[in-house]
Amino acid sequence: MQFSIAPTTAVAALQARIDGKTKPPGSLGQLERLALQIGQVQQSLTPALDHPHLLVFAGDHGAARAGVSAYPQEVTWQMVENFLAGGAAINVFARHNGLQLQIVDAGVAHDFGVRQGLLDAKVASGTHNYLEQPAMSAAECDTALSRGAAIARDLADHGCRVVAFGEMGIGNSAAAALLTQQLTGTPLADCVGRGTGLDDAGLARKQALLAQAVQRAALPADADALTVLAEFGGFEIAMIAGAMLAAAERRLLLLVDGFIVSSALLVAAAISPNIRDYCVFCHRSAEPGHVAQLRALKAEPLLDLGLRLGEGTGAALAWPLVRAAAAFLNEMASFESAGVSEHA
Repeated sequence: MQFSIAPTTAVAALQARIDGKTKPPGSLGQLERLALQIGQVQQSLTPALDHPHLLVFAGDHGAARAGVSAYPQEVTWQMVENFLAGGAAINVFARHNGLQLQIVDAGVAHDFGVRQGLLDAKVASGTHNYLEQPAMSAAECDTALSRGAAIARDLADHGCRVVAFGEMGIGNSAAAALLTQQLTGTPLADCVGRGTGLDDAGLARKQALLAQAVQRAALPADADALTVLAEFGGFEIAMIAGAMLAAAERRLLLLVDGFIVSSALLVAAAISPNIRDYCVFCHRSAEPGHVAQLRALKAEPLLDLGLRLGEGTGAALAWPLVRAAAAFLNEMASFESAGVSEHA
C-alpha cells in the first residue's frame, strides 16, 4: 500500500490559516504542528474528527506459558471480560473522552460466544510458542493482517475519521521487544522491560528466554517485516498492523498508543513508510524499548506520564489534545475576522 499526503500548496494554505489565528506565531507549540498534520491527512482547511473509535485487539501468546510475563495467560480472557463489563481503565477513559470502544478477539485462547461489544476476528486460540517454532504461519499472519484491514475499512465506510489503537495479551510486551530488536537493530537488552511488573529475577528470565528465541529463529539482519512478524508476533499485533495500513489508505487519523501498538506500527511502516504521516504518537511508554521505536519512527509523543498499562490508555488520554488542535484550527478567530492588529 502507498499513501500520499496533502500537496505542497495545501500545506502552505494550512500553515497560513494557523499563522493567521489571533496568537503569536508558533505560540501553541506542538498543537500547531498537530493541527497542520490533521489538515494534511484530511486534505482540508476545516478537518472533521467524526465518529472516533478506539479498537482494542486481544490475543494470546504461546510463549506466555514459558514465563515471559508476571501474569498467567488466563488474564487475557479475564481482562477481555472486564472490558466487556466496562470496568477497565480504557473503558473509563474512552467513556469520559467520547471515544467509541470496540473490543476485537484477534486470537484469545477462550471461547466468548456471541457478545455485545466484542468483534470475533479470531485467527486461532493463541500463537505458537516462538521459543520452539514460529509464532504463526505465513497464512495465519496474512489472515490477521487482512482481518485488521477489513475492520478499519468498515469503520471508514461508516464515517469514522479517527481510529485509536490498543491491545491486550499476556506476553505481548515480550513479542513487541523481539519485533523491536529485529526491526530496528537495537540490542535486545535495550528492548526488554518489566511488562506487567516483573521483578529483577523475572526480568532476567524474560531476557534469557527472548535471547533463546532470537537464537532459535536465527533470522538474517535483512529479514522482511512480515517474516519477523510471523516469527515472533501476536495475532493482535498483526491485526493492528493490518488495520493501520487500511486506515491510512482511507485517510483516517491514527492514534498510536505505546510499546505494543508501536511494534505493530514498525511492521506497517516497513511495508509503507509514509504511514507515519498519518500517526499521532500519543505518549511515551515507560517500557525501555519504546525509546528505540520512537527513534526509528522519528516520533515525538504528545504525553509523557510514565504509563505502561497498554489497552490504548495513552491514546485515550491524548485524544482531548487532538480535538483541541482541530478545534482551534476550525473555530479560533483570525486577526482579520477579529479586527486585531497583527505583529509588526
